[in-house]
Amino acid sequence: MIGLAVADDAGVFSLGDGRALVQTVDIFTPVVDDPFNWGRIAAANALSDIYAMGGTPMTALNYLAWPRDELAFEIAGEVLKGGLDVMNEAGCTVVGGHSIDGREPTFGYAVTGMVDVADVVALGTARSGDRLVLTKPLGIGVITTAIKRGLCPPQVEAAAIEQMASLNVNAGAALVSHGASAATDVTGFGFLGHLREMCEASKVGALINMADVPVLDGALELLEQGAWAGNPVERVSNRDRGSSHHGEQKAREQSHVMIER
Repeated sequence: MIGLAVADDAGVFSLGDGRALVQTVDIFTPVVDDPFNWGRIAAANALSDIYAMGGTPMTALNYLAWPRDELAFEIAGEVLKGGLDVMNEAGCTVVGGHSIDGREPTFGYAVTGMVDVADVVALGTARSGDRLVLTKPLGIGVITTAIKRGLCPPQVEAAAIEQMASLNVNAGAALVSHGASAATDVTGFGFLGHLREMCEASKVGALINMADVPVLDGALELLEQGAWAGNPVERVSNRDRGSSHHGEQKAREQSHVMIER
C-alpha cells in the first residue's frame, strides 16, 4: 500500500483481510547526555512513525551500536532500560534485537504495528482547505543543539526531554477518530521540511501564520544565541545549493509554503 515511492513515515503492507502491517525503523545518536532518557526518546521517536500512520504498535526490535572499548556496558544497559520503559508504556512488546561494536553509540528500534486498511493516514493525501494541527510545540532541534553546546538552561532541557519521551498515542487515535486527511511525524527535517514533503506529495500548498505556531519555552531565546539546528535554508531545501537567497526562493517555489509574520 505504501512503500518506497513516497517518503512516508512508515511502510504499509496489506494482509488481504482488511488489516495491514505498519513497519518502520528509526535509529539515531545521543541527543541528550543521560543514557536512560536517550533510550526513552529513541523509543518514543520510533513509535511516533506508527502513530502518524493511524496504526497501533505491536512489536519492536532494538538496535544498538556501542563503542565497547570506550563506554561501559552499564551505560548501554541504561539506554536499553529507558527504551523498554517507553515501549512498555505503549503496550509494544520488544521481542529481540541486535547489537554491534561501533565507533559512535547509536540506538533505536524497528517497530511493527497494525492498522485497519480503511484507517491508514498517509503523508500525501492532504486536501486544499485542510487546517494544519501541531500536536506538540516546536523547538526541539534548537534545544538539543543548545544542549550539545552547553547553552541550555536545566529547566528548558528537562521540559524538552519530557516532551521528546512522551508518546503520541492520543494524537494517533485522534487522527483516526476525527478523520484526518493526512499526517506526518515532525522530526529530523523540522516543521518546514516535513511540511514541504507533505505539500509536494499532496500537490497542495500551505499558509503558515507564525504567531499561531506553538514553541517550547526558551527555544526562541536559544535561537537568538545562535543554537540553529543546522542551516535553516537547508532544512527546507536540502537539495538546493548556492546562496541563501537562492535556496530560500527555490524552496518556496517548489513546496508552495508561505509564511506570514
